[in-house]
Amino acid sequence: MAHALMVWADSDRLGDAELKQSLTAAHEQARRTGAREASLVHGIYLCAHRQFRLAGEHLLKHFVEFPADEVAGLMLSAFHAGGDAALREAGDALVEAQYAIAGARSWPWASWLAWVRAEQGRAGEAVELADHALSLFPRSGVAVHARAHAEHELGAGPGSVVRLDRWLAQNPDAVQVRHLNWHAALQSIASGRFPDARRRADEVLGREDVGMRAAVNWRLLLIGRHPARLSEPGQVRQLLAHPRGMAEVFHTFNLALALATEAAVDDLEELARTAAADPRPEYRDVLAPVAQALARLCAGSPAAAVTLLQDLGERVERLEGVRVEREIVQDTLARALIDTGRHSRAAALLHDRVTTRAHHAYEDLLLTHRPASHPVG
Repeated sequence: MAHALMVWADSDRLGDAELKQSLTAAHEQARRTGAREASLVHGIYLCAHRQFRLAGEHLLKHFVEFPADEVAGLMLSAFHAGGDAALREAGDALVEAQYAIAGARSWPWASWLAWVRAEQGRAGEAVELADHALSLFPRSGVAVHARAHAEHELGAGPGSVVRLDRWLAQNPDAVQVRHLNWHAALQSIASGRFPDARRRADEVLGREDVGMRAAVNWRLLLIGRHPARLSEPGQVRQLLAHPRGMAEVFHTFNLALALATEAAVDDLEELARTAAADPRPEYRDVLAPVAQALARLCAGSPAAAVTLLQDLGERVERLEGVRVEREIVQDTLARALIDTGRHSRAAALLHDRVTTRAHHAYEDLLLTHRPASHPVG
């Protein structure tokens, strides 16, 4: 079991053949140990190979046989990564049921339910559950992460940054260090503390963190602020050309954002054409217009970007990722609407965020006419 988990953690650096061989061997060993272990390793195999829909379906069966299994809980992200709304809802219901079985003293299940509540937009409940989990186990990275998601919805701003930095100082070796710094950077952007956002992107996020850096930088560019260190276009092209470059739509979407930060219009248009010809609906029907819209906005044609983005609606969820990560599509549409003089539509688009988030300097700037020297477009 430990070997399978280690292989999964290292799967991005392993070739497909080595990954399959290692997990197949682990599964054979697990079968000799017991039914639970074999089921767990099978789930790990599916997650490591990014077969998230199959992994979610397998987990639904696993928890019938092995209720509240905390090791299986490590694979719960498969439900949201699968890109299937029904499967995601089944996963959310599963977590609720497993928490009820495990009881309120189970900090892992309290942490996972906090994450579910944050993704459901039930930020207050998410904060309560996360705080409860942390009271039981202060080192719970899942609980801190869930709270960060909820606080993004609440616009907690500097208060969230202080809490994240305090936890990170107490847990400097946590696997979430870079990602939680990314959340802190977004809170700094929300409250207008742009130098802090750039510092975290430059000093904490690595060259390999292309998606997180692009998400910070595209937000800064949309509001006319200088970005942090950009990814190299050659690096992004290399990642797109890799077999995994078009394997998961959310990964490809992040690469599109990285190209947008470089105003790589030709690359974005090529990506849009490739996605449009892809038989997978999430690529053809969602990523293609998003990539094309990014290209049009970078080329100074915001009206075309509006046309491409305005009717996507809930289909944006098919880009996978989580709410805070997909929100940037709405940001891009708001910017394009402002640049075409449609302030009232942009204001309506961001109304809920401006009226419910305590800190919304970012949204205020999105709704402001940008100067002609703005680096995007």
